[in-house]
Amino acid sequence: MKTTIHCLILLCCALTFAQNTKVAETEIAVNDLIKGTLYTPQNASLKTKLVILIAGSGPTDRNGNQPGLENNSLKFLAQNLAQNGNAVYSYDKRIIALANSGKLDENSLSFEDFITDAKAVIAYFKSKKAYSKIIVAGHSEGSLIGMEAARGNADAYISIAGAGRSIDEVIMDQLKGQPQQMLDAAAEGFATLKSGKTFKLEDPSLGMIFRESVQPYMISWIKYNPQQEIKSLTIPVLLVNGTKDLQVKVSEAELLKAAKPDAILKIIPDMNHVLKNIAAGDAENGASYTNPVLPLDTTFTHTVNQFINSL
Repeated sequence: MKTTIHCLILLCCALTFAQNTKVAETEIAVNDLIKGTLYTPQNASLKTKLVILIAGSGPTDRNGNQPGLENNSLKFLAQNLAQNGNAVYSYDKRIIALANSGKLDENSLSFEDFITDAKAVIAYFKSKKAYSKIIVAGHSEGSLIGMEAARGNADAYISIAGAGRSIDEVIMDQLKGQPQQMLDAAAEGFATLKSGKTFKLEDPSLGMIFRESVQPYMISWIKYNPQQEIKSLTIPVLLVNGTKDLQVKVSEAELLKAAKPDAILKIIPDMNHVLKNIAAGDAENGASYTNPVLPLDTTFTHTVNQFINSL
């Protein structure tokens, strides 16, 4: 037992010491639609590993933020991983470039677009031949995007708050407690989308999910079942979820683990969806989404660093 405790103390000291590493931040454009920040540790060499971070749903940027929801979750994660000796590339999804150029058309977006973009990022950095390994880490919706992109292209994969079921099942679960009429309308809407057809939305309260401009995207997304997709990965896998995540339950990660038994599963006590430690209740949890200075959960960052170090 003394030896185990001693090793843990040494590990914590090593991680703390590593966080003194200076980090350079460089703007990198992979193509016209994909721009991001490359975090490079001062001591980078050909042995350095690269982590590619993929953001979650909606207009989430490279830092993990959306308009009105600034929490810097992915920015803090990128900085932490780089301070611990890894290169990190975190990028804005194509919808941000399209919106900034005035060319965003929701009707034309598909889930496959984001998989294509993630693969383009991997290919770009592979061509540089500057890294010993490439690890894909996706948060929330980015978990499934990363799962698809990593297959045959990356050396390891990390799912952060990723769903274990198709998006319709996840959303129906999130709607529990709503009026039965709304639940019935949502179930009917998803059934239509799963058949590959769009429909005229009659209930404006469901506009966030079923507005007509986003229905083609939902059709392309809904056909992916993460439990089936993860089975085909032949690389090391880390699954991470927090017990205070109000959007993606711990059970989602457990479903992924059941589908891929050799994956490492880590459930972080009191961590929420934006990767912060929430000691209190829902009020503090909600407030963390708009707190750009609240640090990440330290157990989470240690877990991710340990997994990367083990590769």
